[in-house]
Amino acid sequence: MVGFMRRKDREVQDSAGIRSILGRCTVCRIAMQDEQGLYIVPVNFGYAWEEDQLVLYFHSAKEGRKVLALASCPSVAFEMDCDHELVPAQQPCAYSYHYSSVMGSGTAQMVEEPAEKARALSCIMEHQSGKVFALDEEMAGAVAVYRIQVKALSAKQN
Repeated sequence: MVGFMRRKDREVQDSAGIRSILGRCTVCRIAMQDEQGLYIVPVNFGYAWEEDQLVLYFHSAKEGRKVLALASCPSVAFEMDCDHELVPAQQPCAYSYHYSSVMGSGTAQMVEEPAEKARALSCIMEHQSGKVFALDEEMAGAVAVYRIQVKALSAKQN
C-alpha cells in the first residue's frame, strides 16, 4: 500500500479486510483529467485479483467526455465507500460516522478483445447482482469496457 494516512488506527492493511470492503461497495467514483479540467464519475464496477494485483472493470457508452478523457490521459484515481452510519452524540463536534472505504490510483485501458469484454461484463454483473450471467461477444459489443490496473491502494474503516 502506498500513500499517507493520518489515522493509522483506521487503516485496513490485510488483504482479507480489503477484499471484504470491495465486496460490499457497489459504486466506484473515478477521477480523471481532460482539457476542461478535473472530472469525476460514479460507475458500477466489478473487480478481479490477478497475481495479487487488483483490477477494476467498468462499462461506458462508446463516446462522451469520459471516453475522450481516458483516451488522452489514462491515469485515474478512484474511491468507493460503504457501511455508512451516522453516530450521534450529545455535542455536535462529538458526532462521528461509521464507514469503510477503498481508494487508489492506476491506469485505465479500454478492453478491445471481445471475449475479454464479455468476461469483464460478466464480472461486473456478478459483483452488482450476485448472479452469474453468460454474456456473449455480441452483447459486449454494445458498450465500451475499461479495466483499471491498480497501482496504489489503501483502505480505511471506522
